Amino acid sequence: MNRNYLFVGVLALALLSRCGNNNEEKANDTNKQKREQLPGNAKKEKAKTIVFFGNSLTAGYGVDPSEAFPALVQDKIDSLELPYKVVNAGLSGETTAGGKSRIDWILRQPLDVFVLELGGNDGLRGIPIAETSKNLQAIIDRVREKYPNVKIILAGMQVPPNMGRNYATAFRVVFQQLAANNHVDLIPFLLENVGGISHLNQSDGIHPNPEGHKIVAENVWKVLQGML
Repeated sequence: MNRNYLFVGVLALALLSRCGNNNEEKANDTNKQKREQLPGNAKKEKAKTIVFFGNSLTAGYGVDPSEAFPALVQDKIDSLELPYKVVNAGLSGETTAGGKSRIDWILRQPLDVFVLELGGNDGLRGIPIAETSKNLQAIIDRVREKYPNVKIILAGMQVPPNMGRNYATAFRVVFQQLAANNHVDLIPFLLENVGGISHLNQSDGIHPNPEGHKIVAENVWKVLQGML
């Protein structure tokens, strides 16, 4: 009899222990699911958006999208675990007039930082600088009208000397003037240490190769990092 009672007692304890373990496992599984779900959702809710709005330089013409400087900037952000996502809104061949026409479409999505990289194609086509300035100003105004708290960075650009000294000088200065008048941050020259250097550009001599994009990303990061 004592043995039977002992056996029953041990069996009951084993069952209770198993039941407790099952409940604990279920609770752990539930908590695990919550942990897996909540950070992802929270990250999406907290993540801020950086939009690179530009032409073929931003789009990464001739290189893999992962090698273009906006993607390299995203890599830097991820390495620091900062809550920002980069949107590449570059379009090859885009002029400031074209950018002005499509900016409303881009502004359908909320954004926190806006990097404006347009004007290079205007310069190569010899478009009057007053027109380029007017279009860039219109884009800045539209962005601020839609998102008053947005942080804006203007990417300065230069044109080859064959466009004429006066035009080249005025073209370079217009970015400085726009940045000062609108109190936005300026990347003095997006292609600093890349433009005109053959081994950092593709065969066309205009668009950076992967190594060139790495330097461009550094030029951008020097200005952008302080905002993040």
